[in-house]
Amino acid sequence: MKKIIKYILFLVVLNGYGQELNLPVWTQYLADNSFVISPTYAGIGDNFRIRANGLTQWVGIKDAPDNQALYADFRIADRSGVGLSLYNDKNGNTRQKGVKFSFAHHLILDYKSKQYLSFGVSYNINSFRIDIENFEPTYEIPIVDPSITDDRAINNNNFDIGALYRYKGFYFSLNANNILEKEIDDFVGIEPSLLLNFQLYSGLIIQSKQNKRVEFEPSVYYQLFNSDKRSSTDINFKYRKYNRNEDYYWVGASYRFLNDQFFKPLNIGPMAGIMKSKFYFAYSYQFTINDLAGYNSGTHSITVGFDFLQGISNCPCAQNPVH
Repeated sequence: MKKIIKYILFLVVLNGYGQELNLPVWTQYLADNSFVISPTYAGIGDNFRIRANGLTQWVGIKDAPDNQALYADFRIADRSGVGLSLYNDKNGNTRQKGVKFSFAHHLILDYKSKQYLSFGVSYNINSFRIDIENFEPTYEIPIVDPSITDDRAINNNNFDIGALYRYKGFYFSLNANNILEKEIDDFVGIEPSLLLNFQLYSGLIIQSKQNKRVEFEPSVYYQLFNSDKRSSTDINFKYRKYNRNEDYYWVGASYRFLNDQFFKPLNIGPMAGIMKSKFYFAYSYQFTINDLAGYNSGTHSITVGFDFLQGISNCPCAQNPVH
C-alpha cells in the first residue's frame, strides 16, 4: 500500500509541475487541434475555429485532477493568425486558472514544393491557488496548522515561442514554453525558478493510394523539462476518412511513456472523432498499465467544437490538411 501511495504522490507532483504556467497536455492536441501545443498553428485552416475540452483523470481516485479548457484561433490576414486559450484545472485542494494570447505568422519557403515556415508567440497569465478552506483534521493530523491562514494564491506571467515547418504532408514544430524565470521564495528553495520546457511535435499525413479520401497520420510528441531533465514521449497513429462533402471521421491510439521507461507506459488508449457540417466531436480514453490500474478506471477526455466563417486564404501557407 505504501508503494501505491508513493506512486500516486509522484504522479501528482509530476502533473503539478507539468501544468504550472502551462496548459495540461494529454491527448487534446490529437483532436485535430494542434493549436493546443503550439501558437504557430493559429490561423492555419478555416477562418475561425473553436474547441472546448473536458478531461477527467484517474476516475475513481478521490480529488484526482480535473480540467476544462477552451481553445479558439482565427486568421486576421492571409498570412497571420491569433488565438486564445483558457483553462481551469483542479487537483485535490489546488486550483489553477490560465489564459494564453497567441500570435502566428506564416511564410512561403517554396511555392512549388509546398514548403512553409511559421513562427508563433504566446503571452501567458496563470493563477495558482490552494483551497485552505477545505482543509480538515485527519487521523494522522488531528489539528489543522493554525498558521495556514488567508488566501494562498499567486499569479504568474510568462511567454512561449515556437516555430513550425511544413512540407506537403509532413510537419515539424519546436516550442519553448515558459522562457522567463519564475519569482520564488528564496527561503524555501524547493521549487524550480526556471519552468522552461521544450516540446517537439512531428508527424506525416499519408494519403492512401487505393482511396484518396483516406489518410493515415503517424505522429510523435516529445516534452522535456529543463529544470530536472524529465521527459516523456507520445507515439500516436490516426486513420481518417472523408466523404464527398468533406466531412470525416477518424480513429486512433496513443502511447505515452517516460523516456527512461519505454516499456512502462504512463498512458495508452484509443480515441475517435467526427466532423459533420462543421461541428466537431472527439473522445479519448487513456488507461495506465501500472500499480494504479486497480484503483481507477482511466482518464477520459471529450472535445467539442465548431468551425465558423469558412474562407480560403489567398496564401497557401494558411491552407493546411487537417491535423
